[in-house]
Amino acid sequence: MKKIISFATTIGIIALALLASCNKSEFLSVKPDQSLIVPTTLTDLQELMDNDLVMNGSGDYGIVPSFGEAGSDDYYCNSDVYNTVLSPLYRNIYIWNENLYANENIFDWDFPYRAIFYSNIVLDGLNKIKITPDNSATWENIRGQALFNRAHMFYQLAQIFAPPYNKDNISSLLGIPLRLEADISEKIKRATLEQTYQQIVSDLKASASLLPVTPVYKTRPSKPAAYALLARVYQTMENYDTALLYADSCLSIDSTLMDYNMMDTTSYTPFPRFNKEVIFNCDLIFSGIPPFVPYIGGFVDTVLYNMYDQNDLRKVLFFKDVGNGGLSFVGTYDGDYIPFAGLATDEIYLIRAECYARNGNVSGAIADLNRLLVKRYKTGTFVPLSASSPDEALKLVLTERRKELCFRGLRWIDLRRLNQDPDFAITLKREINGQVYTLPPDDPRYTYPIPVNVIGFNPQMPQNIR
Repeated sequence: MKKIISFATTIGIIALALLASCNKSEFLSVKPDQSLIVPTTLTDLQELMDNDLVMNGSGDYGIVPSFGEAGSDDYYCNSDVYNTVLSPLYRNIYIWNENLYANENIFDWDFPYRAIFYSNIVLDGLNKIKITPDNSATWENIRGQALFNRAHMFYQLAQIFAPPYNKDNISSLLGIPLRLEADISEKIKRATLEQTYQQIVSDLKASASLLPVTPVYKTRPSKPAAYALLARVYQTMENYDTALLYADSCLSIDSTLMDYNMMDTTSYTPFPRFNKEVIFNCDLIFSGIPPFVPYIGGFVDTVLYNMYDQNDLRKVLFFKDVGNGGLSFVGTYDGDYIPFAGLATDEIYLIRAECYARNGNVSGAIADLNRLLVKRYKTGTFVPLSASSPDEALKLVLTERRKELCFRGLRWIDLRRLNQDPDFAITLKREINGQVYTLPPDDPRYTYPIPVNVIGFNPQMPQNIR
C-alpha cells in the first residue's frame, strides 16, 4: 500500500477544511489560500497523486459515487431495515423520491470533486516544472496519472448527476461542471453532455500516451487502466466499435483471470486486495451507510441470486448469510467489506464480448464468455456456452455481466444505457410499508439532483428536473 506522507496530508487537510468550512458543497465556489503550501517538485506532485484516501477512496470512505448502486435492483430492504437503519437520504434514494436532500453533506459530489481539485493542482504544478531528459519520464507519468484521475471522476459524476448519454440530443443536454484548473474562484457552470464526454475522452487518451504499462501500485493509473476506462466510457456512449478497440488494447497487455477454485468458499473476504485481476483499485463511497453493504441490513435480490448455477462458485464466494434474514454481498475485490469499484480484467472481457456480439461476431463473444466462466465454475463442471445468433449471444453476455459485476457501481450505469433499448428496458419496483414504488425506463429520476448547497452558492446553475 502506498504511504500517505506529510505534503499530501497537508493538502488533504486544506481540502477537507474546505469541504467542512464552506458550508459543505460550497467547496466548488471558494478558493483556498494556496499560499499556505505550494507544490514545487515532482516528488511533491507524486505525493498528491499517491494520497490513496483522496484519489482512490482507500479506508472507510470511498471515492466512486454510491447513489447509483443504492438506487439499483441488485438488493432490497425490508420495511424494518428501511425504517430503522437507513439514513433519511438513503431512504429517499431507495424509493426513488423526487426530493432527496435536506442539508446533508453529499459525499457523492464532494469526494470526486476533491480528487479533481488534487488532479488540477498537479497539472498546474507540472506546467511550472521544466522538462529535462532526466525528469521527462517521471513528469509524463505524473501528468498521465492526473489526467486519468480527473477523467475518471468526471465520468463517475456524469453517471449520477448528468442524464444518460443520448447521441441524438447530446449537445442540448446538460452535463456536469468541468473543473479544469485548481483556481476554485473560477466561475462554474454546467457543461453540455457532449462537452462532458469530450473532456473525459480527451483526458483519457492523453493519459494513455503518458502512463507506464505497469504501475508501481495498483492504486496508480497505468496504460491498461486508461484503455480499460476508455472501453467503459465508449460502451456507455454506445460506441461499441471503439469500445472494442480499447478493450482489446487493454487485454493485449493484461488478460489475467483468477481461478475461483483457488478461493476459500468459507471466507467472508474471499478475494485479496490488489488481486491479479485488478487493473486499477478504488472503492465505492461507504460513508452514509449504503443499504447494500454487508452486515447493515440490505439483502441481495433473490432474482439475482437465483441466476447462478449450483456449480457456479460465484454463488458461494459472492454471497453469505450473515444471520440477518437474508444474503449479503461479500465478493468485493478490495479484500474487506468495502465495495470495490475499480477496473478489473473480468469487466474488460465482458465489454469485449458485448462489443463482439453487437458487431455480429458470435464466436468472439462466446469465446470470451467461456474463457471467463471456466474460471468461475467448479473444476470439471462447466459446460461451454453456445449461441446461434448475435441476439442470443448478446443476451448471454448481458446476463453474465450482471452476475459477474454486481455491487461494483456498474448496475446503475447499465440500467441507464440498456433502458434506451426496448429489448432490455425494465421497470424497477420496490415495496416498503405496504406501498409499491416504481422507476420506469428513461425516467428523469435516473439523474440525481445537484446538491442543494451547490445550487445555493451557484443560483445560476440549472437543477436537474426530477
